[in-house]
Amino acid sequence: MRKKEEPTGLDELEESKISKFQWFLVIFIPLIFAVTVALIVFTVAGVNVMEKAKELSGEIPFTELFEKDDEKVKPAQEIGKDSKRLARLETEIKDKEKEIKKLESIIDTRDQAVEKAEAEKQQIQTQLNQLKESQDGSKRAFKDIIRTYETMAPKKSAPIITEMNDEDAVKILASMKADTLAKVLEQMPTADAVRLTKKLTESST
Repeated sequence: MRKKEEPTGLDELEESKISKFQWFLVIFIPLIFAVTVALIVFTVAGVNVMEKAKELSGEIPFTELFEKDDEKVKPAQEIGKDSKRLARLETEIKDKEKEIKKLESIIDTRDQAVEKAEAEKQQIQTQLNQLKESQDGSKRAFKDIIRTYETMAPKKSAPIITEMNDEDAVKILASMKADTLAKVLEQMPTADAVRLTKKLTESST
């Protein structure tokens, strides 16, 4: 008697593929048909299918996650741009601060130079005032000396003047009044009177 052949593994695999394909046809074809009918019904009813699909997709949680991710990405890009702009502005501020310090240094140097010049000016002015005071004092002292010699008797003043160096003697004689000078010269030795008279004439020319 011939034995009944047992199904092999290959036959079982083929039968499994056929059964799955059958199930696919049973489920997929009616689904496509139902969707097509629904589209026709909505279109006839005046419903905008695309907009409705967008509204429905907006209510799906999974799509909201994608939208939130997009919203997060945009601010991140803007933050990156703001960071670059902030860094550039900070660099510009530092450069300006360096320029300000440099200008302040120049101003300080100029101020110091001005202060130094002002101090030197005041010092020179003080020395000038002192010199003027000294000259004024010398002039007053010299006038007092001339007045003293003029009040002295020619016999007394003449010997004193002849003992001086010619320069000082000429200064004193040149400052005397004409009549007093004549009396003083008369009381001098002839040689001294001639010499001093000659120097007086040379100093006056």
